[in-house]
Amino acid sequence: MEAEVKMKPMRMGYLIKRFLPYYKKYVGVLILDLICASLSTACDLIFPMIIRYITDMGINNIGALTVGIILKVAALYLILRIIDAAANFYMSNQGHVMGAKMETDMRRDLFDHLQTLSYSYYANHKVGQLMSRMTGDLNDVTEFAHHCPEEIFICGLKIIVSFSILSTVNIPLTVIIFATFPIVIGFTKFFNVRMRRAFKEQRKQVGEVNAQVEDSLLGIRVVKSFSGEEQEAKKFRAGNEKFLQTKRVSFFYMAGFFTSTRVFGGIMYLAVVVFGSIFMVRKSITPADLTAYLLYVNTLLVSVRTIIQFTEQFQRGMTGIERFIEVMDTEPEITEKENAKELTDVCGDIEFKNVSFHYNDEEDRDVLCNISLNIKAGTSVAVVGPSGGGKTTMCNLIPRFYDVTDGEILIDGKNIADTTLKSLRGAIGMVEQDVYLFSGTILENILYGKHDADMDEVIEAAKRAGAHEFIMSMPNGYDTYVGERGVKLSGGQKQRISIARVFLKNPPILILDEATSALDNESERLIQKSLEELAKGRTVFTIAHRLTTIKNADIILVLTEDGIVERGTHKELLEQNGIYAGFYKLYS
Repeated sequence: MEAEVKMKPMRMGYLIKRFLPYYKKYVGVLILDLICASLSTACDLIFPMIIRYITDMGINNIGALTVGIILKVAALYLILRIIDAAANFYMSNQGHVMGAKMETDMRRDLFDHLQTLSYSYYANHKVGQLMSRMTGDLNDVTEFAHHCPEEIFICGLKIIVSFSILSTVNIPLTVIIFATFPIVIGFTKFFNVRMRRAFKEQRKQVGEVNAQVEDSLLGIRVVKSFSGEEQEAKKFRAGNEKFLQTKRVSFFYMAGFFTSTRVFGGIMYLAVVVFGSIFMVRKSITPADLTAYLLYVNTLLVSVRTIIQFTEQFQRGMTGIERFIEVMDTEPEITEKENAKELTDVCGDIEFKNVSFHYNDEEDRDVLCNISLNIKAGTSVAVVGPSGGGKTTMCNLIPRFYDVTDGEILIDGKNIADTTLKSLRGAIGMVEQDVYLFSGTILENILYGKHDADMDEVIEAAKRAGAHEFIMSMPNGYDTYVGERGVKLSGGQKQRISIARVFLKNPPILILDEATSALDNESERLIQKSLEELAKGRTVFTIAHRLTTIKNADIILVLTEDGIVERGTHKELLEQNGIYAGFYKLYS
């Protein structure tokens, strides 16, 4: 279940301030886009003046209105339309490209930041929700990035220029028309706040639907084996219906906004017709002026309609930016110190000094309490004990997947908290029960251990892992596609590829977390042989439930909720006839 944290909505000014730096690389494109916007706007604003000029001549001096003048006016308008077409082409083309580039930059930054977040973040957040932020949210930002400055600039320019021109014709009528604007602004603010809230909830629910689909499809084997299709369909229908409800709320506020602005447009037209006619009767305005007024009002209303159409896009964009910033403002729990040093020439000495640990959501209960341990390089250590005793947690502290609550862990006498994460984790290899293979080829998955390795090194690593023979029996050898999560391979094959990956990495410290517990006996025998080869000359921590696989360990630790309660060799612990001996008799 994703951890839900009630966060106060971010102020629009703050969101825009955080978003503006993404324009920095594209200032030139943006400036040219706004110049084109001003040219297009000028074309729209000049047209009413042309009509006013022709109408005035037609009413007051029809004899002066020659074909030559009409053709000159037509030529002027044609030139304006050509300029308008060229400007709009640039805005539609390069403006959208600019938005797409900004989206790409933001998606890159978001992905890079997600890579820095610790295990605990992913334990509390659904992948489907994060995917929704990476794709749908940022796709909305693309349109926002392009249209927001453009539409604001155009509408602002039209309002200012229209007001200036109309004020020179008839100030009272101009004031009457523009007096309705504060009402529109009030309605806009009222609906915008609610629309943004509705869009954010809608985006959240899209993530929930994505997460539910991902969960069902990745677990499709379990679904089918337990005939759970109807149960999964029921869960999906519930989430899908909730998504519909969030859309209904957003559509309600959108409809209210659109309706109020249509009423506003009707009021503006009515004001021009009524008051304009009165002023015309009183000879304070000419028919040509009234015609110009009607055209300018139409221009203003077109701007208002554009804003209306853009409002949904604007709110979606702001919602996407807010959800982007929420992730970007999440601080990684595991960080490097400013003066962190590289961990070099690692031998493999490991020391736990009074180490205690608890998870953030379990502050009242220590998973590990006051653990002290000194392991010399090249030692094979096995950790056994009941489930929930902290075996995996203890090993996860060594590569700093989590930070200790108290105490310290040293490698070759250096506190791991003082070293760089890359050098620390580069010195540690892990083979886990739940093998993860990336969607790609066998070669690509083995190369994850050492990206710049040549083919000879890859083959040598595969041979040492006992994987080369089965790889060569595949249709495309090392170029065989393994499928999502390695679905086309057996459990034993996946495990041997993961071991080959560690062989290629060649780390001095090795952590084996129940690496054979999910395999059949034959596969376990083959994998155990590969692991024994892998362990030679390394400091090894092995977590195991099958005690027969760790009889030859140099040190066996029995870890319970009370800490390390027994330690010694297999023979010594059997002679003590304690917890380990009881486990061995039970499972052997």
